Amino acid sequence: MSAVKRLAVLGCAGLVASTVAGCGSSGGSGSGASDAAVTMGTTTVTGTYDPAGAYDVGSWMLLYNTHQMLLNFPPGATSPQPDAAKSCAFTGADAKTYQCTLKSGLKFSNGDSLTAEDVVFSFTRMKKIHDPNGPADALFETLESVTAQGDDGVVFHLTEPDAIFPSKLASAAGAIVDHKVYPADALLPNSKMVGSGPYKVEGIDEMKTSDGTAPGTVRLAANSSYQGSAKLNNSKFTLRYFSEPAELKAALESGKVDFTDNSLDPKDSTKYKQEALSGTGKFKVVTGDSAETRYMVFNAKDPVVGQKAVRQAVAQLLDRKALARDGYNRTVQALYSVVPQGILGSNTAFFNHYGDPSAKKARDILEKAGIETPVSFSLTWARSRVDAAEENQIKQQLESSGLFRVTVKKEASWDTFRKNWAKGVYQAYAVGWSPDYPDADNYIVPLAVKGGAYLNNWDNPEISGQLVPQSRKVTDRAEAMGKFGTMQDIIANDAPLIPLWQSKSFYVSRDDISGVESTVDTTAIVRFWEIGRIAG
Repeated sequence: MSAVKRLAVLGCAGLVASTVAGCGSSGGSGSGASDAAVTMGTTTVTGTYDPAGAYDVGSWMLLYNTHQMLLNFPPGATSPQPDAAKSCAFTGADAKTYQCTLKSGLKFSNGDSLTAEDVVFSFTRMKKIHDPNGPADALFETLESVTAQGDDGVVFHLTEPDAIFPSKLASAAGAIVDHKVYPADALLPNSKMVGSGPYKVEGIDEMKTSDGTAPGTVRLAANSSYQGSAKLNNSKFTLRYFSEPAELKAALESGKVDFTDNSLDPKDSTKYKQEALSGTGKFKVVTGDSAETRYMVFNAKDPVVGQKAVRQAVAQLLDRKALARDGYNRTVQALYSVVPQGILGSNTAFFNHYGDPSAKKARDILEKAGIETPVSFSLTWARSRVDAAEENQIKQQLESSGLFRVTVKKEASWDTFRKNWAKGVYQAYAVGWSPDYPDADNYIVPLAVKGGAYLNNWDNPEISGQLVPQSRKVTDRAEAMGKFGTMQDIIANDAPLIPLWQSKSFYVSRDDISGVESTVDTTAIVRFWEIGRIAG
């Protein structure tokens, strides 16, 4: 597979299956678009929409559509392009100073002007608030300070070279907020959010969750103050969150949502695709590549799975192909490195190191380390499109070797799950990852440097102290690929986390919806403005 393979642009043929003949056309927001909102359904439930505290798929999905960043990723792009900025560039060869010039006349949806003061405020408050669940540490650990030069100039001063800093600015963590609205030292309530993106928020309805309440329905309307490159194919958009895939399916079937993201149960996604291909279905299905990944993470301080030989033996036994086939109905593909296919620099380090599943090789690993069998540990999970099927299959694969006894546990609360892994409560846990930006760095640093986002207490000095800093000095990312290959090989050998699968995108829509194929690629950005209704 090509290292730069992207989600194909899918039309009426190819991977798009449709029950309607022809693609049709959709009316734009200024050309007779229907007043009825296009409604999307997802199970990526979230909490806050304040960029200083938001660091999950559900919140970023909205922020990409309601806020502007200095840079953004156009559909299919692998490098960021100007958005609120007219231009941005490193000013020195050391990649430690980054300067942007804003476009003139930018405004927030409330009419306030967007100037360099707002940009400086946005990043300064993020660092000051330092929300434990936010992106400050994960993405902007190299940001030392931000200064304004007049109304349109912004200079970022970095503590060390960071060639992928532009990609971080293009993520939703780089969303620019109004300094007149957002408090400097606290998160803003969701109901008061203001941005300068293609849409403005008209209302938010809360729903009950296992953690209390969360946004359930978000109603959006075209932002008349928006000045950017997005061309809206709808004038109103509604985002609805569901707690379970079954609830989302019911809403799709009943017409309460017009299309879904990749949140449906894989069995349902496969069923809809087969029906569409056979001409018997009532929905269209768009399929393509995705950079969403899932891992089995180990607590490196645990007395059992903290032993490298135990982790290596697990890696030696896992049958990813069977997991993708039987657990996910082939809606995912086996993943053999921490960096997925489609991201420049990905390799197959785990397959190169372990090969096909082998109970004999796993037994040899444990015997050589003097570890008695069977080895007992628990595997915890909280969110999954297939409920416990994945974890139970992992349990069966490991136990059938006679080398392991695995206890599968479900954590009902996502917030509790995150807090507990941070405290080191779990031995092993299954969790997914969606990229902040399409660069191999975003799978290495957040996941495998100094404990990473999963806080699993593992670190490798060669990766964190040498290879990562060296790779970030290289502005031509292709030249850094050798270092990323070495990092992936180190991770495969030590196995602090084991890659399970890389998702495929299955977006299901009603037959009068267009543009879904243009909304998603390996940037994981769902571009609401691309979606429209086919003119009758």
